[in-house]
Formats: sequence, C-alpha cells, structure tokens
Amino acid sequence: MMFEGFEEFDIPTSGATIHGRRGGNGPPVLLLHGIPETHLMWHRVAPQLAEHHTVVVTDMRGWGDSSTPPSSADHEPYSMRAIARDQVQVMRSLGHERFGLVGHDRGARCAYRLALDEPDVVTRLAVLDVVPIGDVYDRADMTFSLSYWVWSFLAAPAPVPERFIAAAPAVLVDFMLDTWPEVTDAFPAEVRAAYVRQFSDPATVHAICEEFRAAATVDYQQDEADRGNRKIACPVLFHWSERGQVARLYDDPLGIWRQWSDDVRGGPVPVGHFIPEEAPEETARQLLEFLR
Repeated sequence: MMFEGFEEFDIPTSGATIHGRRGGNGPPVLLLHGIPETHLMWHRVAPQLAEHHTVVVTDMRGWGDSSTPPSSADHEPYSMRAIARDQVQVMRSLGHERFGLVGHDRGARCAYRLALDEPDVVTRLAVLDVVPIGDVYDRADMTFSLSYWVWSFLAAPAPVPERFIAAAPAVLVDFMLDTWPEVTDAFPAEVRAAYVRQFSDPATVHAICEEFRAAATVDYQQDEADRGNRKIACPVLFHWSERGQVARLYDDPLGIWRQWSDDVRGGPVPVGHFIPEEAPEETARQLLEFLR
C-alpha cells in the first residue's frame, strides 16, 4: 500500500483547497511535486522520511485533487508566490510554523520562492533538478527551445494548449514519463494512471497552463526583482539529474544556486529527471542526512 499510515486531508486556504497526506513523527518536512505528477511521486520516499520526521505531501494548487481557483489576466493566482502561500497556510493549520522543505521540478520552484518570501518559516531547503526561473529564461538558447518545448507549449495563449491536451491527454504525460527518465519502470501503473487522469480534467489542465504562463511573466519578474537583493537564508541542498536537461544546459548548475544562497551543497545523481521516483533510496538517504 502506498502511504500506509498516512492520513489524507483537504485543507482550505485563503485561495484554494489543498489535498494531501500527513504521516510520521518528528521535525516537520513538506514535500512538493513536479510535472506531470501529484503528491504520489513521493510514495517511495515519504515513508522512509516518516521514520524520523512528520512528513506532509500535497497536491499544489491546480494539480491532482487540490482545487483549481479562477485565474486572472496577469496569471497571478498561479504564480509561485500564490502557490507557496497555500503551502504555508496548510502547514500552519497542521501546527507547523517552521519546517523543512523539499521540491522537485515545479515543486522546487514553489519551494525556493517560499524560502525567499518566508525566510523565518523554512529551516532547510532541498531543490531537485531545476535552476531558478530567471536563470532559465536568461540563459535560454536553441538547445533549450528544442529540449524544453513543453515550457513554451504550456505557456502559449489560452485555449491553444488546453485544446490540444484535451484531444489526447495521455500523449503528453506519456511523453514526459517515457523520455525524461533513465529508469523506465519508475512509475507503477496506478501512479501513471493518476498522472494521466489529472491531465484529463479541463480545469486542471487550464490551471497547469496558467502556472506556466505565470512562470514566463510574474514569476520571472519576481525572480529578477530579488536577484542580487535577496538570498535564501537557510541551508540549501541541490541535486540534479546527471543525464537530464539541467546537466546538458548548464556547465555549473551548482554555481547558479550559489548566487542565490551562501550555503549550498549537492551534486548530480546518475538517473533521469524524476530523481525521487527513479532513485528513491538515494533520495531518502540524502534528504535524511540533510534534514537532521
């Protein structure tokens, strides 16, 4: 059974209702998912962390079984700042004023924005297989545009990507799950089906597209406003896929994060993009060592 011993919850925040699970005992840690995933991506890692921590896993606003509030012309309701606000309110409702924070992919972008905006909340931050939004766009070139076409596709004006995805939701999800990892059996059938299912819901797909539109506008603007003016206050752990796009695109990805924090450690992991699902034992080991 996945997440055995964890309790499910649906917690209202000021802007959404967030679905998730909580389990274990000890210092709290929040785990945030990437694309095309939900909180289920942590099903092999969370139980290991729960032996030493109170572990909270959530579907971020607009994903999985969390709600899909209306967006706006500037996409702000799906900015990482708004999504991070949900997560702080969820943790506070569960009794956690301060907590460790781990994010993969989209969840990592929410996590570092939360750490920048709420320095007194995050005790330790782990980001997996991303560099900050501002650095992504500022360094984008032909290789990026061809390898990261999903970014541009999902950020295209509505309703273009929404309509294409509605016609064949499994095509996009299977592309990501089949071409981005190195470990081909990393996704149990029921987990893969859950990822496809959320891309079959029009409201969820629109929310996901709005998140990518926010990345190219308000998230980028907020990163650039912080560049050189604010740094992440807590220790940072950064791991990236040795065989993925971060390694291909950036000669020194760890050096990029050192521009955003004075206390950064980490290195490459010899798997594909989906590090927690492809290398759950190593992910849990690294996180337990870092979070202690």
